[in-house]
Amino acid sequence: MDDRILDEGQTAHEEQFEMSLRPELLTQYIGQGALKSNLKVFIEAAKIRKEALDHVILYGPPGLGKTTLSNIIANEMNVNIRTTTGPAVERAGDLAAILSSLEAGDVLFIDEIHRLPRAVEEILYSAMEDFFIDVVIGKGEEARSIRIDLPPFTLVGATTRFGSLSAPLRDRFGVQLRLEYYDTESLITIVNRTADIFEVAIDDDSAVELARRSRGTPRIANRLLRRVRDFSIVKDEQSISLETTNHALKVLEVDPEGLDPTDHRIMQTIINTYGGGPVGLETVAVSIGEEVITLLDVYEPYLIQRGFLERTPRGRKATTKSYEYFEGKRQSDLFSRED
Repeated sequence: MDDRILDEGQTAHEEQFEMSLRPELLTQYIGQGALKSNLKVFIEAAKIRKEALDHVILYGPPGLGKTTLSNIIANEMNVNIRTTTGPAVERAGDLAAILSSLEAGDVLFIDEIHRLPRAVEEILYSAMEDFFIDVVIGKGEEARSIRIDLPPFTLVGATTRFGSLSAPLRDRFGVQLRLEYYDTESLITIVNRTADIFEVAIDDDSAVELARRSRGTPRIANRLLRRVRDFSIVKDEQSISLETTNHALKVLEVDPEGLDPTDHRIMQTIINTYGGGPVGLETVAVSIGEEVITLLDVYEPYLIQRGFLERTPRGRKATTKSYEYFEGKRQSDLFSRED
């Protein structure tokens, strides 16, 4: 999974690279039209009232721009942002230290907020609603509770598992925004924008091809562009050509639908081994040697979104589209448009 070119997660060496590509304002943010329009209204209303923005939860598949949006919210509100992650806040004292350092109107961004320990999450309730926290000092008979008042702030949480949030926490977010997979036109714009930042020329057809194979995810589009750019540089091209793009994506095993060899193994196992299903996800995972959680979080959402896979009460089923696409074709032929 660490070397998977289509992995939607952010690798360690990509963090600084992505920072250079992130837009800073809503007007620069590409795609997510409905979400962006609503968020603009909420921000403007908060600024007119001269109040902190309501708490915001951003949810959806990884790589769609949740972290970018959290920074944009802070920029649009002209306030500072403090960033952490759910797993990093291990104790209530850790959260208390972060909250007590905030100034009026500041944004606290918690990525992977569904992974907050329950004891820490409960501290958040009073902080979000009434802007105070109770901290217990000492142990046993000497233990006492101290109330710490907090300035009004905005909590922005990000999660890929909205359903994993507890109801009390979820209900305290006044603004709940889902990020959807990007359409091809938006991804073309992103590819061209990134190419400009890289100071590299790219043919229109190449930009379209990269957008089509990016699984609806800007992070993957930018990653593929970086790799295709390498092939183009070695060929000493003035502009990234469609021929080079197709060749590079074939070598990288990214097919015309944005699927990789594991996607193919999943669907061909369901079709050829289990007669198209329904079959349990655990059975599929064992058959292809992957973990269930990896199939559930990484592969299944896009296969369903593209219409190849169907969830049923009895298990997963291959769709008519998947039969037409996978059945009777060699996997090696599916990674290029050249055939």
